[in-house]
Amino acid sequence: MQESTPNLPLMSRGMKAVLASQFLSAFADNALLFAILAQLKAEFYPEWSHPILQMVFVFTYIVLAPFVGQIADRFSKGRVMLFSNIFKFIGALGICFGLNPFLCYGLVGIGAASYSPAKYGILGELTGGDNLVKANGVMEASTIAAILVGSVVGGMLSDINLLLALGTCAILYALAVIANFFIPHLVAARPGKGWNLKLLVTDFFQACRILWANQESRFSLVGTSLFWGAGVTLRFLLVAWVPVALGLQDNTTPTILNAMVAVGIVAGAGLAAKFITLKTVYRCIPAGVIIGVMVVLLSLQTNIIPSYFILIVLGVFGGLFVVPLNALLQEKGKETVGAGNAIAVQNLGENSAMLIMLGLYSLAIKGGLSVVNAGIGFGAVFTIAIAGLWIWDRARKNDVKGGLRNDR
Repeated sequence: MQESTPNLPLMSRGMKAVLASQFLSAFADNALLFAILAQLKAEFYPEWSHPILQMVFVFTYIVLAPFVGQIADRFSKGRVMLFSNIFKFIGALGICFGLNPFLCYGLVGIGAASYSPAKYGILGELTGGDNLVKANGVMEASTIAAILVGSVVGGMLSDINLLLALGTCAILYALAVIANFFIPHLVAARPGKGWNLKLLVTDFFQACRILWANQESRFSLVGTSLFWGAGVTLRFLLVAWVPVALGLQDNTTPTILNAMVAVGIVAGAGLAAKFITLKTVYRCIPAGVIIGVMVVLLSLQTNIIPSYFILIVLGVFGGLFVVPLNALLQEKGKETVGAGNAIAVQNLGENSAMLIMLGLYSLAIKGGLSVVNAGIGFGAVFTIAIAGLWIWDRARKNDVKGGLRNDR
């Protein structure tokens, strides 16, 4: 078990380098997605195939889940981030040279899957204590700011020139690689273990069992999986919804609407860092219920102005919901299986949820369900799921209190 991290300063030199790398990498991730979607649209791929692009990306997370967390814990996390961004750069460069976009985006997914446990796991090594929730808030705000700018820039550049958009993404990944060199070479959290494939898989599933057996980490895993599964589905829903509901055919409008969600999440992440601590983390649950309600309201809109407002509100509650849950899992993971392993387990849950939700959405659209009805159904199901999580948590607490009274 790793020792607890002292209450180190929040914005150290290493933390600034991590945030810079994360901003550039996330910027490129989001710009690249919308650039490739524009490419698929220009090459007349069917609409139902667009979510498959993200499913390829997500599949890499699921396949690599048993390994990437242990890699993050067995090497210096800054160096893991470095090599992960190199993979992303190669994938983006391949698309620029006309290689299959699905295969190249899968290579970017390999880099992203390796990058994720390291970028979140390193927060507990660069800071700790009361600053850990704040560090997560800053990381989430940096990520969402990158999503905000990257999505819009990706859409706008795609309307100008596809190669320009794709080339810009490759350059941004190269800059992220450079930023990684300024992250301090931290000691590996769990060095010294071998690389036997069977043991790696066994260790990963042991970490899964430990985290899912713990009530608090299980709560975090369920909540974040539902949130990010819904988030990635909403992104594709917006791309298909804009031409139908608003009558707009450009690539920029869907990216701006996605950016509105990002604006809200930045604000929500800031509010979470200010008002929610690890002791009060369960205050985030009502925010999750409101997210689903906002999706239903959005699906019924036919005017862009109220759509902006609804998506910003959705984002605020999204930030309030997911940031405390991330911090809770990192704390519990660091105490038990290692922060990198905990994030890898989280990635397996989140990306399994994404794969399922994207698959269901793609099947619904291919089966002829209108995008408006798909949005209403999606929002309603999400609201019911989070409400169920809320009821489950309250029942669990009541059981615990009842047990304590019986012990007396």
